[in-house]
Amino acid sequence: MALNIKHFFAVAGLASALALTGCGEKEAAVDNSKIKVGVMAGSEAQVAEVAAKEAKDKYGLDVELITFTDYVSPNAALEEGSIDVNAFQHKPYLDQQVKDRGYKFAIAGNTFVYPIAAYSSKIASIDELQDGDQIAVPNDPTNLGRSLLLLQQQGLLKLKEGVGLTATVLDIVENPKNLQIVELEAPQLPRSLDDVKLAIINNTYASTIDLTPEHDGIFVEDKESPYVNLIVAREDNVNAENVKTFVKAYQSDAVNDAAMTIFKGGVVKGW
Repeated sequence: MALNIKHFFAVAGLASALALTGCGEKEAAVDNSKIKVGVMAGSEAQVAEVAAKEAKDKYGLDVELITFTDYVSPNAALEEGSIDVNAFQHKPYLDQQVKDRGYKFAIAGNTFVYPIAAYSSKIASIDELQDGDQIAVPNDPTNLGRSLLLLQQQGLLKLKEGVGLTATVLDIVENPKNLQIVELEAPQLPRSLDDVKLAIINNTYASTIDLTPEHDGIFVEDKESPYVNLIVAREDNVNAENVKTFVKAYQSDAVNDAAMTIFKGGVVKGW
C-alpha cells in the first residue's frame, strides 16, 4: 500500500509539473510585446517598415518583418505559426485560399487598395492592339479573374454571364481581336513587357520597375474596386493585443503618407 501511495504522489507530481510546463509554454507563446509580420518583398515591405517604426515608437511593439516573393508562402507560414499575421492579400484571394486549403484565418484590418493596370513598352493605347497580340495576366485564380474583368471593361473581350471573380480564359465567349491571354506568375509580369504587347500588373510588382497606374497605365482598375488588401491573422490570435496594436500602427497617417510616396500616389487608403 505504501508503494502505491508513493506511486500516486509521484504520478500526481509529474502531472502537476507537466501542467505547469504546459501553462508556461502557452504563456510564452502569447508575447504581446512583439509580433512577426509577413509581407511581400519590395515596395510593400518598405511601407511595412514604416508601420513597424510606428508600432515601436508609439506603442512599444517590436515588429519583425518576414518578406516573401510569392503569394502562396505567406498564408502557409501564417497557418504553421512561423508568423503572427500577414499583410499582402485582398479578400477575394483570401476567400479562395480558405476554400482551397481550409485555413482558419480571420481579418484583423484593412491596408490599401493597390490598383491593377495595363502596361506596355510597345503601344500607348488599346487602339493599337493588333489581331493575335499577346496580353500577359497573373495566373493566380482571383487576380486572373480580376484581370479578365478589367479587359472586359475595356471592350477587349466578353466573359460568360455571371462568372465574376472566378473567371478563367475558358469563360471568354467573345474575343474580337483574337488576343492571346498568357498566364504568368505575378512576379514575372514586369519582365514580360519585352515579350508581350500588354501586361496586366498589380501595383506591387509594377512599382519594382518604377511604373505607376496614374502615370504609366494604359488603362487602370477603378479605384472603387473591392480589392482592398488586408492584415490577416489566425482565428486563434486575431484578438490578441499585439495584433490589434500592429493594425493600429499600420492604419496611421505616417504609413498612409509613406505609401503615397513609395507608390507615387498609386494607392488608395482602405480604412
